[in-house]
Amino acid sequence: MTDPNLTFPKGFLFGAATASYQIEGAVTEDGRTPSIWDTFSHTPGRVLGDDNGDVAADHYHRMRDDVALMTQLGLQSYRFSIAWPRVQPGGSGAFNQKGIDFYSSLVDELLDHDIRPIATLYHWDLPQELEDRGGWANRATAQAFAPYAARVAETLGDRVHVWTTLNEPWCSAYLGYASGVHAPGRTDGADALAAVHHLNLAHGLAIQAIRAELPSATVSVTHNLHVIHPADPASEDDLDIVRRLDALGNRAFLGPELDGAYPEDLIADTAAVTDWSFVRDGDLETIHQPLDLLGVNYYTTSIARRWDGVSERHLDDGHQESEHLAWVGVDDVDFVRPPGLRTAMGWLVDPAGLTELLVRTSAAHPGLPLMVTENGAAFEDTVDADGQVRDDLRVDYVRTHLQAVKDAIDAGADVRGYQLWSLLDNFEWAWGYERRFGIIRVDYDTQERTLKDSAKLYAQVIRASA
Repeated sequence: MTDPNLTFPKGFLFGAATASYQIEGAVTEDGRTPSIWDTFSHTPGRVLGDDNGDVAADHYHRMRDDVALMTQLGLQSYRFSIAWPRVQPGGSGAFNQKGIDFYSSLVDELLDHDIRPIATLYHWDLPQELEDRGGWANRATAQAFAPYAARVAETLGDRVHVWTTLNEPWCSAYLGYASGVHAPGRTDGADALAAVHHLNLAHGLAIQAIRAELPSATVSVTHNLHVIHPADPASEDDLDIVRRLDALGNRAFLGPELDGAYPEDLIADTAAVTDWSFVRDGDLETIHQPLDLLGVNYYTTSIARRWDGVSERHLDDGHQESEHLAWVGVDDVDFVRPPGLRTAMGWLVDPAGLTELLVRTSAAHPGLPLMVTENGAAFEDTVDADGQVRDDLRVDYVRTHLQAVKDAIDAGADVRGYQLWSLLDNFEWAWGYERRFGIIRVDYDTQERTLKDSAKLYAQVIRASA
């Protein structure tokens, strides 16, 4: 089942990833208060099937059983996120000891099973009270993030292997505040760009707070960096569209975080939307903190061209449809759909894009190690009569993308690990429970877990590499 040549360098870290709102459930237990995703998912019509995360995969009550499954698979690491409203209800003021105790117990359980904890401080479940005061469009939200980060770092301490400040701020800013298909469901381009900056600022403030508590901590941030190709490489129009998308999707974050400045073309491209006056003196210095690791999430590549205003136009990117564009200011973009295998999300399966992204990013930022912090696929799984889930498409997806990572390493990219998305079937945001990414099937009626063939394949790769 495994490729005998698919082995990785010594110390390469194999794991799996989840997110708090997608798996925990227990949304009203032990002092947790609502997040923007509680509010969004309970708003009729926002989520497919009007699903919500009230129970999800019930991980809050089944944490030890889930860690046992990780051990069965041989996972060496586990990337999870901490729910801000579980740890600090309302996002300010007093902290909730019961919430803190849950994550402390999770970390201890992982360590007891020789699994390294990778903790993400923010995976989209913003306390609703902070959104009521402006959310990420409000500078105060970034300022509130620092004491939260400090308290979590103080509590979990050096038991955490890697600290990650944010997961995919592109989604938080553009899907949450521009297209409105994610919580909080707002549709204002200027607010989205303000959210970009305040997420960047929160990242910098959090790193300062973590290092103040833990000077030797390994700190990181995770981005869903976009691989976008022009439909016609000889077309100046198509090349310019790709440049503008790259500025919004990649350089709006990597610019200030890694280089200490926003790209000049990004500022110029969006001048009609905002004057960027939310960037204050000293902000860029705060954002530009040294990183020990850069997390890279990858699912697909995109092909873009300038829309001629006449032909059929495609804007669907797998994140639900909206009359409002996530790509602020790029109103003339058209995403081309080339032939090829696609996942249930509509995303093109393109392992070569992952190799390209890792090699390109590593070359652009020498000395900064990378980790694939999410990679996986949703397919329409079925349970066979014998109770097994033979998810052949996902098996092939995992195998070919692991090979793509190995190819990147062989080409010189400094890649330190791979966190498969996802450990469990879960609440897939605006798609509810229809789209299954897990290598472990969850029966949402009984909460029974079943290892899919993809889980068995992954376990074999880990054993072979070890």
